[in-house]
Amino acid sequence: MEDHKIHEKLIQDRSFRIHLTKRSHFWFFNTYFPHYVEFKTADFQKEIFGLTQNESEKFVVIVAFRGSAKSTIMTLSYPIWAMVGNLNKKFIILISQTQQQSRLILSNIKKEFETNTTLMSDFGPFGQDDDEWRANSLVLSKYNTRITAISSGESIRGLRHLQNRPDLIICDDVEDLNSVKTREGRNKSYEWLTGDVIPAGNPNSKYVIIGNLLHEDSLMMRLKNQIIKNKLSGTYKEYPLIKDDKIIWPGKFPDEKTVKEQKLKVASESSWSREFLLTIISDEDRIVHPEWIQYYDGPPTGNEFMYTLTGVDLAISEKDTADYTAMVSASVYDYSEERKIYILPNPINKRLSFPDAIEEAKNLSKALGEGTPTKLLIEEVAYQSAFTQQLEQKEIPAEGVKLKGSDKRARLSLTTHMIRTGKILFPRKGAERLIEQLVGFGIEKHDDLADAFSILILHLISDTHVDPQIYIADYGPPPNRGLSITEMMNRGYFG
Repeated sequence: MEDHKIHEKLIQDRSFRIHLTKRSHFWFFNTYFPHYVEFKTADFQKEIFGLTQNESEKFVVIVAFRGSAKSTIMTLSYPIWAMVGNLNKKFIILISQTQQQSRLILSNIKKEFETNTTLMSDFGPFGQDDDEWRANSLVLSKYNTRITAISSGESIRGLRHLQNRPDLIICDDVEDLNSVKTREGRNKSYEWLTGDVIPAGNPNSKYVIIGNLLHEDSLMMRLKNQIIKNKLSGTYKEYPLIKDDKIIWPGKFPDEKTVKEQKLKVASESSWSREFLLTIISDEDRIVHPEWIQYYDGPPTGNEFMYTLTGVDLAISEKDTADYTAMVSASVYDYSEERKIYILPNPINKRLSFPDAIEEAKNLSKALGEGTPTKLLIEEVAYQSAFTQQLEQKEIPAEGVKLKGSDKRARLSLTTHMIRTGKILFPRKGAERLIEQLVGFGIEKHDDLADAFSILILHLISDTHVDPQIYIADYGPPPNRGLSITEMMNRGYFG
């Protein structure tokens, strides 16, 4: 039957309407929420409706552009339909970023129960005398169902409605730009979802996670990568406004002109790419952009090998609040016309006491040379000169390095030309934390690995006596935060 004929019959035949809408979330939405239907339903939205109906899909992750109606479908219509329809859910939990947002979601549902006359007529009454309606929870006695709304980070382990554990859990935008800024924040969201939210359900519970890609290591990105790599059983769907040069919601955006008009309403290019195209682009304040990182898959072979070095950034303390001691190693190869630096996997990043750091450095030096000690570069400040001296006493080639200029940001900036041009290569696996600190420098809580990396690379730059004029001609001016060429030369950045 064609859609318009089905629509006519839905209006005229109450028995048919109830029967169909209990089975079909798509028709339920279009029948009882016409006040939310401003444009013709897109194919991707029909696919979303299908995912809500498919009970074999137990874990669904959806990323869709802003204004795609994903939240209206998933946090307003879906919970109600999951209760009154054939799914017959008994304990539904809705989770949003803040308590205010979660209460607003529940308030919108409550409003439909109180004012949606067609819904009330076909599936009500709602809000009877023995119903429990609170700011964060609604109990519908007719369906023996509880709908609870909480904020991100709240514990739900052990929650039950009568004998029922949560059987439908919907997470809507549980991250924001602030929560994904640091690794600690990202880990917190991930650990909360995997350690608290998912165990709260039962073997037949359904989980729907909707949101956007806010960071290369955000919760949504982690779930995406795990599902794609078959490390997590689930379904991942991504709906950018423009896909394969086609607008995926032509009902709302019929042509390029309407898309451009929407773009003009967005604050920045990065916001547009992130929120509408689902592409994460680097912020202007970043020193190292993720797209600059180039990888190698296996160690090179041949006579081009020159030597192996390690940059060491010391932090002699084992307190939980202390920085980490970091040791980043690289092997240098000389290919006639250019030198390549291969960052070695699994850099050391630990909280160590002075004696432990000495032992760790000594073992690393010998391991990298297969018994023959390799050189360690230690920044020569304060007590660290004693560290160098003790290593030398143990016949470990350690060199104190004086890095002129105390601006860590400027130091790292001077390594970027070598990263961009592939003169520095990173292992495919084993350098994730280092790369994370490089691309998140200034935002991530810890930057020890990035500092050790700078010590290592700046020594190599100095060792090759880079001429500043050649540097500028070949790579353009580095992002030096306002330092002139003369100032950088005076501070010793070019060897």
